[in-house]
Amino acid sequence: MGKDSGMAELLEAHWEARWDAPVRRDRRGGLFHPYAPDPLLTRQISMSSETAQRAAEVERLIRRLESAGDSNGLEHLARFLLRSEAIASSRIEGLQVSPQQVALAELAATGDGVRTGFSASARLVANNVTAMRQAVTGLVSAPSVTTEDIVALHQSLLPDEEHQGLRMIQNWVGGSSAWHPLDAEFVPPPPGLVPELLDDLAAYASGAAHAPLVQAALVHAQFETIHPFTDGNGRVGRSLIHTVLTRRGLTPTAVLPISLVLLTLSDTYVEGLTAYRYIGASDSPQAANGLDTWFGIFLGAAAVAVEQATRFSAEVGELREEWIERHTAYRLAQGLRAEPRATSAVARLLTILPEAPMLTARTVQRLLEVSAPAARAALEELADAGILSRKQVDRGATGYLARDVFDLLALTERRLASTRWDTRESPPDRFVPARPQQG
Repeated sequence: MGKDSGMAELLEAHWEARWDAPVRRDRRGGLFHPYAPDPLLTRQISMSSETAQRAAEVERLIRRLESAGDSNGLEHLARFLLRSEAIASSRIEGLQVSPQQVALAELAATGDGVRTGFSASARLVANNVTAMRQAVTGLVSAPSVTTEDIVALHQSLLPDEEHQGLRMIQNWVGGSSAWHPLDAEFVPPPPGLVPELLDDLAAYASGAAHAPLVQAALVHAQFETIHPFTDGNGRVGRSLIHTVLTRRGLTPTAVLPISLVLLTLSDTYVEGLTAYRYIGASDSPQAANGLDTWFGIFLGAAAVAVEQATRFSAEVGELREEWIERHTAYRLAQGLRAEPRATSAVARLLTILPEAPMLTARTVQRLLEVSAPAARAALEELADAGILSRKQVDRGATGYLARDVFDLLALTERRLASTRWDTRESPPDRFVPARPQQG
């Protein structure tokens, strides 16, 4: 079932009545209208001069953030944002899983002396985060993106999904019934169009016809429009944002929280996707206005993501200064020189805490390549200085937590779930970690 390019349209299809539906209103059949979008490779893409300027401005902000000499824990922020994404966009949504629990589960997976102290839910989230990271990394390093790669990404992100592979049935979004699409808010293309549309999207994602942010915006909106899987489309679509930006070299070291910002701005996000789905020729005013609307929403989310990542980086920098002051005061009180040798285990450990706020002696041995006595001595010194907190994580194993980092991550995640990016002005709109206790 092919489709000519250059003319997005609403198709006409008939839904057969389902007499096995539980209630009468779900049993009816009738006409419905799946949307068939233009392919990306042949579509005319236009935007206003203001939007083009905005795209260049946000891209400069991202490059400036990425090129900073000291990333101040952005890679760690990225890892925990993946955790938030895993909870917010999957069937495990709402599980009361703290960042500390996930960190313990991750330590258990690395064999760093932790076997207990975390829930089954935490293990599930940790495994989920690992799968997301590996799946996106695999797509980034591939010579090109293919439909098979996107199917594999879906399988990695949703290994327990009953329906694997491209959908063979009609799906829909919204409406009052799970049994028919007759009053759905949006009906994606018929299943017969999905393979060729996804092939086109994959080929477009592999190239560099447009600026990275524009390309990421188009790939995401087109993917959500195709809705190629029975379930998990939002999750895969958000991962593709990071895939495109990293493949293009815009975000080589950190995952910007664009997807979480879009999740928070859910109403505006849906409005943008709706505007993207024009009817008619790709060079029509409606198409141009729809694209411009979507680009504006996506670029706004990217700008907020940069702002929040920059704020987090600055706060980590302030936290490091506080640690140095605390550590210096402790060493002077012990009759030691104010600063340890730069090559010592304790000095090196202090610099990596934002990236590894949950540690055991084995973790330090592995990360710093030092002996067990040196690793334990460094951990104990920072714990005595009030920088780390001791926690019994297993029989005979002690964990060391940089609680300041977890508190900062919790505050950042809470801000990202607030529609005003400030929980004092609007509360988080989804499950987030509890507010850190003061004192």
